[in-house]
Amino acid sequence: MTTQASTHPLDDALVLQAQEQTPGIFHGRTTPAYWNMVGPFGGVTAAVLLQAVLDHPQLLGEPLSLTVNFAAAVTEGAFTIKATPVRTNRSTQHWIITLEQPGANGEPAIATTATAVTAVRRETWSVTDSPMPQAPAVELCERAAPAFRSEWLSRYEMRPVSGNLPTVWDDSGDTSLSQLWVRDAPARPLDFPALAAVSDVFYPRMWLRRARQVPAGTVSITTYFHANSAQLAQSGSGYLFAQARAQELRNGFCDQTAQLWNADGLMLATSSQIVYYKE
Repeated sequence: MTTQASTHPLDDALVLQAQEQTPGIFHGRTTPAYWNMVGPFGGVTAAVLLQAVLDHPQLLGEPLSLTVNFAAAVTEGAFTIKATPVRTNRSTQHWIITLEQPGANGEPAIATTATAVTAVRRETWSVTDSPMPQAPAVELCERAAPAFRSEWLSRYEMRPVSGNLPTVWDDSGDTSLSQLWVRDAPARPLDFPALAAVSDVFYPRMWLRRARQVPAGTVSITTYFHANSAQLAQSGSGYLFAQARAQELRNGFCDQTAQLWNADGLMLATSSQIVYYKE
């Protein structure tokens, strides 16, 4: 397939070909634009898994939650996604999703597993119990250069407010909190796959809390979507305010909780992940 020059890198990464004979089976491939150190950026893997759900002919409602478990490194090249609605209720639908690639023996091997819940939302009493923190205007925050050489870092415009990466790796860190303005680069209207991807945009909390750059990688991430498609459309291609922190770093694993608001202060998503780190 030839990609047009005007295609956004994320839309290119989200291209899936449905297998006509079997609904729910999709074929895709990795793209260099979102390459990390040893595989694709985890956020883009989450996004393409969610895209398979959104492309499924039996889809009910819109995304409510997505949990992605990185069982093995996704390698460069083609992959197959299987998205199965295992239970459909009146207003919710439950999904099991897998991403497969050829294994060492040539047989399909699962690299990533996921579950998702979609739902039909209805208007009810609502309240925000975690308002967006006070933050300087985005134009007052300088854009950060990529902290290391990974192509996916160029796919986001990040403007740190607090908790940027240390300039000296000397074990002197004292907080895991990061706050930043962020959006796709180039700018792109927000949708559910893009929101799933940007929920994983934060550097490992271990790097901040200890000020030591050690090997680290996400084991599992769950993203909860609090906005509907109309609210995402209203957010347009503007900046999101993103915040992340760890609660516990112990015995080679740490957690991370994150929140993302649009520029108007509407909470769009929250996420929680468990991360492996190595001394």
